[in-house]
Amino acid sequence: MDKKPTLFTVLSPKLTDLYNLDGCIVVIIDVFRATSTIASALYNGAERVIPVAQVDACIEIGKELNAITAGERDGKIIEGLLHGNSPLEYSREFIENKTLVLTTTNGTQMLHLALERGADEIITGSFPNLNSVCAHLKLRRKNVILACSGWKNRFNMEDTLFAGAVIDNVKDFFEIHCDSSLMAQNLFKVQKKDLKTFAALTTHWHRLAKYGLENDMLYCLSENVADVLPFYDKTKQCLYSKTSID
Repeated sequence: MDKKPTLFTVLSPKLTDLYNLDGCIVVIIDVFRATSTIASALYNGAERVIPVAQVDACIEIGKELNAITAGERDGKIIEGLLHGNSPLEYSREFIENKTLVLTTTNGTQMLHLALERGADEIITGSFPNLNSVCAHLKLRRKNVILACSGWKNRFNMEDTLFAGAVIDNVKDFFEIHCDSSLMAQNLFKVQKKDLKTFAALTTHWHRLAKYGLENDMLYCLSENVADVLPFYDKTKQCLYSKTSID
């Protein structure tokens, strides 16, 4: 019998150095809201999403490509960018066939950290595209790192819940000897019947609720409402909707 690939869960960007990303599929997770926004934009027909770490780069690339620039810091739209990090902004009527350049507090930072650490393949995941993420991991049969973006390098609950949802779905396909993965899976199994009520207790929910973003967060916790696979193309430095396994 072939040996199963491994799966580990990184609970914070600060812990990334403790894991070997070589040869791994890294799933970038930022439920509130970057990876939910990426899924929403691509599901609604965006040509590509360019994730950037810095605001200046976002503005410059947006001008060069005549693209939509968007992003936030601490949950608020950044001055100089056109739009925010709300998945509900990117309807098909607005985003179809356009390029979105995105910078966020946590998710785009984690993606670039994974690139720096030598990730073999990068996809992004959130509850809106749960099925596509799980199907891809099962088919690829490669080692996996579930990379939770957290909040400013701290642990957060919603990213861990999504990691647990993935693990609960794919566990039979992987060798999982990882306490953070065990914790994430058990947390999800306990809370999945009323995920939104539990998530409303979290620190990040309260932080974003101050800006009236409850509908955003409810969308971000809704399974498979934007079920695409955002795949990072290292050559083109962008995410696009991948529809087949290479």
